Amino acid sequence: MASDSTAPVLVPILGDQLTRNLASLRGRTKDDTVILMMEVWDEATYVRHHKQKIVLIFSAMRHFAAELEDAGWTVDYVKLDDEDNAGSFTGEVARAIERHDPRLVSVVEAGEWRVREDMEQWADKFACEVEILRDDRFICSQAEFDDWAEDRDALRMEFFYREMRRKTELLMTDEGKPEGGEWNYDSENRKPPKEGLSAPERPKFEPDEITQACIALVEQRFGDHFGSLEKFRWPVTRDEAEKAADAFFAERIEKFGPYQDAMVAGEDDLFHSMLSTSINLGLLDPLELCQRAEQSYEDRKAPLNSVEGFIRQLIGWREYIRCFYWHQMPHLEKANALNAQRGLPDFYWTGETDMACLADCIRSTRDNAHAHHIQRLMVLGNFALIAGINPREVQDWYLVVYADAYQWVELPNVAAMILYADGGKLASKPYAASGNYINKMSNYCSDCTYSPHKKTGEGACPFNPLYWHFMDRHRDRLEKNHRIGRIYSTWDRMDADKRQDYLDSAEAFLDTLTPADSSWARNA
Repeated sequence: MASDSTAPVLVPILGDQLTRNLASLRGRTKDDTVILMMEVWDEATYVRHHKQKIVLIFSAMRHFAAELEDAGWTVDYVKLDDEDNAGSFTGEVARAIERHDPRLVSVVEAGEWRVREDMEQWADKFACEVEILRDDRFICSQAEFDDWAEDRDALRMEFFYREMRRKTELLMTDEGKPEGGEWNYDSENRKPPKEGLSAPERPKFEPDEITQACIALVEQRFGDHFGSLEKFRWPVTRDEAEKAADAFFAERIEKFGPYQDAMVAGEDDLFHSMLSTSINLGLLDPLELCQRAEQSYEDRKAPLNSVEGFIRQLIGWREYIRCFYWHQMPHLEKANALNAQRGLPDFYWTGETDMACLADCIRSTRDNAHAHHIQRLMVLGNFALIAGINPREVQDWYLVVYADAYQWVELPNVAAMILYADGGKLASKPYAASGNYINKMSNYCSDCTYSPHKKTGEGACPFNPLYWHFMDRHRDRLEKNHRIGRIYSTWDRMDADKRQDYLDSAEAFLDTLTPADSSWARNA
């Protein structure tokens, strides 16, 4: 193995690290660096990812490799259908070491636990030196988060977020106070949808030759995976991602805040930025986006509540979720504090349900590999929570179906935020709700088979009895929770027959659920 200074440095770049501002590229010269990019079978199939997700990642990787080559970099690109593809990151790095005889392998740490575990074995497996660099694209280092989290029983995002505001100085006054006097403006960002609410259509990008080749590959090799490719229009280059960002800041950020929790049947995007796929691939810098949002406020093109809500999603939730993931792994993956054991209903894959809200959210998920955060939390997630669906099956589903899903962002959101499976380390309460919430924040209920106003029996919205069934079976754990404990006073004021009617209606509905075949999510 070469050790002299004339040997190259091998720089593996993973599929979610598609930026030239990567720690492993910084300071490198083009004449002694070989960039390795790999499409590997293990990553495409460890869960059976949505077809659009695989196309998105492969196409973005191929476009980024071409950009690097055009800029003069040497790129060793391994395609999935190459004859000698080793099928794993470690296998492909080993093959590349044989080809290039590098003096050093320099790589930025992986974002997912299982990949980083493999990566940390490279130094023992390979004869050349291996360095694993911190992913400094994030504002908060893990060490900072761990120091902040030390001796805290609960790790609330709100207090972490305030630290990130201070660190970045986003929406902060010269006196160190939050702009407008408040840290968040949630109370202004919960407007239900007005009749006829619609938003400007987001930019959609026609697949070019590279993307079309990826679509053909996925149809051939992953044709039995969930989802449709018919509407694939995601940005796959930095230029396209920037055009998508430009359109958001020009056309939709103004109303993003007030209607960020609203749901309208058939309106899949509304005023959401739809930038999460590009951010998580590395095509867009989240801090730059936050600075653009802040500028929109300073230029009076967007109100404070919209801008603050957008910034909070990035330097608040996104940063917090990533650090929480690493702070809580690996036990978070197996957490099941509520002992939920029911199998995932098959309608999560088929969309065949009379519940209009779930049917529409699943349709959007199938067609777009996307649903916005309230659809994920308060419809799809809420149902899984109150129906007692096994966390591992729900985690697999979310990881499979969304184009922006990587385990570091998916797992804590699902296990801890949606399912309360961590017992409240992240969330101060379970996000359980009856049909009233969905009726208030959407127009789903107007054409639904079920009525949100009917509480039990035939024709009642299933969310209504399931809500009380959930509260009743977890009373020992939840009654002392200061945020929801008073709910049990309402339950206790009901007469015994009414309470039993709720429980019987919930049981009757749960008996109608057909568990999905697990091979939808993972290969048997």
